[in-house]
Amino acid sequence: MVGLIIVLLGMTVLLASAEHDYGEALSKSILFFEAQRSGNLPSNQRVKWRANSGLLDGKANGVDLVGGYYDAGDNVKFGLPMAFTITMMSWSIVEYGKQMAASGELGHAMEAVKWGTDYLIKAHSEPFVLYGEVGDGNTDHFCWQRPEDMTTSRLAYRIDVNHPGSDLAGETAAAMAAASMVFQRSNPSYSCQLLSHAKQLFEFADKYRGKYDSSITVARRYYRSHSGYGDELLWAAAWLYHATHNRCYMDYLANNGGSLGGTGWAVNEFGWDVKYAGVQVLAAKFLLRGREAQHAPVLGKYQQKAEYFLCSCLGTGAHNVQRTTGGLLFRQRWNNMQFVTNAAFLLTIYSDYIASAGRNVACAAGTASPAELLLFAKSQVDYILGDNPRGTSYMVGYGKSYPRQVHHRASSIVSIKVDPSFVSCREGYDSWYSRKAQDPNILDGAIVGGPDAYDDFADERDNYEQTEPTTYNNAPMLGVLARLHGDHSGYNQLLPATALSPPFTIEQKATTSWESKGRIYYRYRTVVTNKSSKIAKELVISISKLYGPVWGLGKSGNDYREKLRVCLHSPGFSS
Repeated sequence: MVGLIIVLLGMTVLLASAEHDYGEALSKSILFFEAQRSGNLPSNQRVKWRANSGLLDGKANGVDLVGGYYDAGDNVKFGLPMAFTITMMSWSIVEYGKQMAASGELGHAMEAVKWGTDYLIKAHSEPFVLYGEVGDGNTDHFCWQRPEDMTTSRLAYRIDVNHPGSDLAGETAAAMAAASMVFQRSNPSYSCQLLSHAKQLFEFADKYRGKYDSSITVARRYYRSHSGYGDELLWAAAWLYHATHNRCYMDYLANNGGSLGGTGWAVNEFGWDVKYAGVQVLAAKFLLRGREAQHAPVLGKYQQKAEYFLCSCLGTGAHNVQRTTGGLLFRQRWNNMQFVTNAAFLLTIYSDYIASAGRNVACAAGTASPAELLLFAKSQVDYILGDNPRGTSYMVGYGKSYPRQVHHRASSIVSIKVDPSFVSCREGYDSWYSRKAQDPNILDGAIVGGPDAYDDFADERDNYEQTEPTTYNNAPMLGVLARLHGDHSGYNQLLPATALSPPFTIEQKATTSWESKGRIYYRYRTVVTNKSSKIAKELVISISKLYGPVWGLGKSGNDYREKLRVCLHSPGFSS
């Protein structure tokens, strides 16, 4: 009996210690975005098997559109899902940037956002012009090539006053406004630039109304805007109010809630197409702060619809979201995971909102506490990371069992750095797509489409419904994983979002100056302080906008760079 009890206790300890490493998952989920980069890759690129690509993007249209992200396993840059990805990454940082900083990942997350916003700034080349796609999905899908080898069309498509796209312009405005909050303290001039673009784009979206896929018709087959543009107009207004506190945007959100569907539509999905649940949760946040008395009645209607969505996810609502046998939210076979990760994010942040306000959610089948919302969100994340009937992690590179034949051109073809031989359009299909072997490049952090309604999954490259990853699967996971890894520690999510500091602070001071041959030279002392909980092993310090000769630094493009191999211990260690 004693021996049996000891064994059982040992098993209990083993099971209790099987908690997922959310910190590792967070790091990998951010790393995935580096594999999706288009353009000139930076010197600090960590995904080494990728190389420069799309360096002539926009040239045929007379505009620079180099950069940005490929949306999934193809080589097209689709503006609507890319902007939504940036919005969700930014929202993750706005809510849980402190937890990201504590884990040493805030800098990487901010870099991921900026890689996207730098491109969106280029795409918004004039106040009422926005480029919404580079490449053609039809010709791209005819070929299976590395991004570095692309021979497909790189023509760019745009919206303007004669060819409007309120959904595309509205989502891009939301992305710019949300990102402006991310850079408010660390890069205030860039933050202001983003806000300026956001305001112009919102005016464009509202003044010249129309669906973007009626103007950019090549997008219809891949990212048709089924929900129309009403949700994006409200989404943009909500984010502009969040970023600026300008009453005109709150008035717009309140006065147009009925006509644009924000207070009327009760939905059970949230993603790159349908934004209503996101708008409703944001509006509820504004109401829960207790500072919107003027519009409290209409914001209350938004909140009712937000809680309808959350209750439907919990399974305690009037019309609940279907679940698999293993407990995963299920909406459709094709890339179902996008709905799971976005729902998990809304459940997580709303849990913290109502915890901060000291209240619960009233569902049709009973009351749900903040802890219940968070616990269900955690269950969805745990399923993704391997707690499912198959024991499969649907995040590539996490755990022992994960997809090895991902539907992704770059990861499925040998790296150009390993074999620089050109891979032609059809050769990629013949030699690489049809291979029944694991990918030569591990697409770390990528969240694939996931299992079907019965928890079944086929790890096969041609099974694009289940094995293709997307950026908008990963974006909301940044916030959820940061929250689960870093806990909450008493943060009040209803307080105005404070600007976030990066994990390093830099203090620069001129210590002396001298004149030589008619020139005045200055010596600067720079102190870099590591404020994260991790050890930094290598820093690349970049100094821009300097003129004249500079001692001690090598020039790289228009910047001066010096790579320092140092060990900045934490916390509070300076060098």
